[in-house]
Amino acid sequence: MEGKKYFGLAFIAVLVLSFVFISTQIPAAHQSIKNLPIALVNEDAGQMGQTLIDTIQENGKAMKTNDEPMMKFDVLENEQQMKEEMAEQNFYGAIVIPSDFTENYMSLQTATPTSPKLQLYVNQGKNMNVANVVSQTLSGIVAQMNEMMSTQLLTTMEQNNVSLNVEQARIYTAPISNNTTMLNETGKLGNAPLSLFQPLWIASIASAVMLAFAGRKNMFKSVNDQFKFKGIQVLVAIALGFVVGFALTWYTTFMLDFEYDSFLTVALFLSITCISFILLISAVISWIGLGGVALFVLLMFFGLPLLQLAPEMLPEFYKDWIYPWLPMRFMFDGLRDILFFNGEIWNSATTILIWVAIVSAIVHLTKSWVLKKNVVEEVQEEI
Repeated sequence: MEGKKYFGLAFIAVLVLSFVFISTQIPAAHQSIKNLPIALVNEDAGQMGQTLIDTIQENGKAMKTNDEPMMKFDVLENEQQMKEEMAEQNFYGAIVIPSDFTENYMSLQTATPTSPKLQLYVNQGKNMNVANVVSQTLSGIVAQMNEMMSTQLLTTMEQNNVSLNVEQARIYTAPISNNTTMLNETGKLGNAPLSLFQPLWIASIASAVMLAFAGRKNMFKSVNDQFKFKGIQVLVAIALGFVVGFALTWYTTFMLDFEYDSFLTVALFLSITCISFILLISAVISWIGLGGVALFVLLMFFGLPLLQLAPEMLPEFYKDWIYPWLPMRFMFDGLRDILFFNGEIWNSATTILIWVAIVSAIVHLTKSWVLKKNVVEEVQEEI
């Protein structure tokens, strides 16, 4: 008869689990691009360059999502500064107006016209999914400029009763030409951060659980004995982190055909990341028990959809209150730096992960001293 209660629990479990996993898709279902930073560079020596900058900024105000501009345009001094800012991951894309833009624009009304050209840049390494949106949006801006400029040119030629030759007629349909360049290209490693995250996170959870079980039934004679054992757990966690980091990197080279510029750099970063995650999970388990594992399992399901989107695409609540606190975010940021940008292991994400590991280890170890305090209080009560 007691087994009948599980029939009711089955219905409750189905409803709760379906609700939880559907709720993890909220950010993806309600994504919208807002204030995506785009750089504008005007190197044109004439007036048309500034006119084009003003037009792009004005038209950009009309491109809105939820009453906020889709793009946030910032004017930079030159192309070199733009590339440096791209390397710092401050912009998703850029429009560069070359120095001969006005000169070529003026030639459109001559018998030998030359199309003025715009150079478009897309920072693919910052976010591969957003890069596709940025590329299409920048091309759309150029198409909008072409439509406006084509109408103006044809109206002017008609008012002046000027006949068009074949070359003019061809160019007037799309006066501005453009070329798109991908910066910090992802190549075959575009999905590498996502591919590496899931096995590393699960391995971290499994490692922390095994470390917890290793000391679950131990009877310690003193607080110092328990402290020493927890110290051993920390050392084993560090060893496990290196094993996972190097093994996972090696697996991807022949199973996923990933080719890294520096195998050692990627493996070391993943090792640091895994150590940080294992110690973080272990610290939580040591204080609230194995039930804390559920928190990190849910964190994976809730965090994964967020990490695939740019912060500018997230609903405000998730952007301000959830995304900044995701520990796995630093793994994605660090890998992105290593794979697509500076290629160095020491970056801001690495520093944060090391601090997370240090603090987690301290929290894990202090559980021993809290136990000592509780034992002393119990003895005093008995006296």
